[in-house]
Amino acid sequence: MLFASLERGQGLVEYALILVLIALVVIAAVELFGATLNTTFETIVSRLNEL
Repeated sequence: MLFASLERGQGLVEYALILVLIALVVIAAVELFGATLNTTFETIVSRLNEL
């Protein structure tokens, strides 16, 4: 029984590490593509305002 509860806690830590890695990837992607996406959305908005 004791081993099963330790295993469950270990799984929780693994999920937490995966979430941290995903968060880091998302932050890195926003840093890399943020300016480009901002320019693209500004272009789309300005063209829609011209209509």
